[in-house]
Amino acid sequence: MKVAFLFFMLIHGLIHLMGFAKAFQLADVSQLTKPVSRPAGVLWLLAAVLFGASFCLLLPNNDSWWIIAAIAILLSQLLVIRSWADAKYGSIANVILLLPIVVSFLNALPSSFQNRYRTEVQYRLNPITDNSIVREEDIKRLPGPVQKYLRNAGAVGKPKVHNFRAVFHGGMKRTATSDWMGISSQQYDFFDDPARLFYIKSTVFGIPFDGLHVYVGKNATMQIKVASTFQVVDAKGEKMNQGETVTLFNDMCLLAPATLIDSAIQWETVDSLTVEAKFSNKGNNISALLSFNEKGELTDFFSNDRYYSEDGKTYTSYPWSTPVRDYRDFSGRMIPAYGEAIWHAPDGEYSYAKFNISEIEYNCEEFR
Repeated sequence: MKVAFLFFMLIHGLIHLMGFAKAFQLADVSQLTKPVSRPAGVLWLLAAVLFGASFCLLLPNNDSWWIIAAIAILLSQLLVIRSWADAKYGSIANVILLLPIVVSFLNALPSSFQNRYRTEVQYRLNPITDNSIVREEDIKRLPGPVQKYLRNAGAVGKPKVHNFRAVFHGGMKRTATSDWMGISSQQYDFFDDPARLFYIKSTVFGIPFDGLHVYVGKNATMQIKVASTFQVVDAKGEKMNQGETVTLFNDMCLLAPATLIDSAIQWETVDSLTVEAKFSNKGNNISALLSFNEKGELTDFFSNDRYYSEDGKTYTSYPWSTPVRDYRDFSGRMIPAYGEAIWHAPDGEYSYAKFNISEIEYNCEEFR
């Protein structure tokens, strides 16, 4: 979608060069039947340059692209009105380009999910003062499969994990029969005073939406807006709190294994490749089964303490699992680069999320 928008904006910008060429007689522009003065020709050129500048800013995701684009559209529309008979269809292109600009403007407001996410993260980012190392002594009380996992993951001998930042891309769907939609997301997890902050973006039929999960203290919320304006999901309550506690512990297991030395976790060995864990945070108590392979890799996470909800109002208890694979080295730590989230409903299990990790960094001190 972004590529199509960039291409459309570039072509629309280049079309403005016709007015410049007509004014300075650089080419025979038969599409413009009315004369164009040289001052007007300079303005047509300026509009083309502004659209080109917006293209160059949006290409690397510079947040200020929409400001230049808004000026370009205003100038373009004034020129279209002056040459209405020849250029009236340019209004349609300007309206099409205006919609993403409006969304970007709304995202720039302090109340937007994007800025709320940034604010919540920056509030918790502080200089890391504890540089102590995870030692063999720290993992002795853990079950054998978990010890092997931490060694295999590269947690032993490296600094304890106080937070992490992760960037994902992949797909999600609302129900078992829904179509997959592409998503991009980023998140920060904090472990000294547990918090999970997750921001997601996507489009449905070309309409953008974004979502924000906030789990701070004992309370969790999940909100989703269409076009940064219309809120369609506002999930909260005890079941949401418990479900996000499962998700936080899932993050610890899959993305930050070094945190599994936490004394808040109670362990019980089921067999040589399976353990049960009980985790508590601020009165939210959950349990999960962790499955490992012979190599010492965590392969699946299963819990009965997460709740399925389509609207954020009604919740149903379904078993939930997250099989993972494709372990890769991220900054010296072996982390699964691919994972899925699966609901085990009575009429059959189905995967509703697929994630690929593109970036992960630990013990962050600045927002990125």
